Amino acid sequence: MHEIKQAIIMAAGKGERMRPLTNCIPKPLIKVNGTRMIESVIEALLKNEISPIYIVVGYQKELFDYLDKKYKDVQLIENPYFEQANNISSLYAARNHLENTIILDGDQIINNPKVLSKYFEISGYNSVWKDEYTYEWMQIVNNGIVESCLRDGGSCGWQLYSVSRWTEDDGQKLKKLVEQEFEQDPYSNLYWDDLAMFKYHSDFKLGIFEMNKGDVLEIDSFAELQEADPSYR
Repeated sequence: MHEIKQAIIMAAGKGERMRPLTNCIPKPLIKVNGTRMIESVIEALLKNEISPIYIVVGYQKELFDYLDKKYKDVQLIENPYFEQANNISSLYAARNHLENTIILDGDQIINNPKVLSKYFEISGYNSVWKDEYTYEWMQIVNNGIVESCLRDGGSCGWQLYSVSRWTEDDGQKLKKLVEQEFEQDPYSNLYWDDLAMFKYHSDFKLGIFEMNKGDVLEIDSFAELQEADPSYR
């Protein structure tokens, strides 16, 4: 059994798909039913006694400054590369904190804090079983191990969510790969998840953390925001 020792929240992006709302506020700071998305994530981590919490910021970074004052366990890390590269640049900025770590996107709502449990058996992503077709990344799992992932989606598989846990050994491997890839191409269009899930999949043995639909709410568009919070209609 492994135990999470720290958390990384990714919050540096521009939230392009939520414009024009994100022209004036970073997506993780948008309120959904009265609660900022990133604070939903922070509160759920704290309920699981997970700290310290590192938040990687970039776009309108000054608007996140209140967080390390409101929460004593929060530390901000600046990603100076957020405009030139994909989110691999954010993990590069936080690369010294990848061992026994839970990594989450800051633009989601955690409805069930239990799915952020600090105890885990194997590195991998929180996942929900889907019978119906989805365009989200779909993992093919056999005997608890992720055999492959369908980037363009699929059906009858485990949909990947933006919550993942990494053991000490896997965190060390991930750090080396992030450094290798980003230092080779600082304008990389890679998602950091591409490393373990696709490009170097054979270097990792990933499992899943099962959860139910609705435990975590991902909001990827203004229409989905309106559905989650009718006050935006």
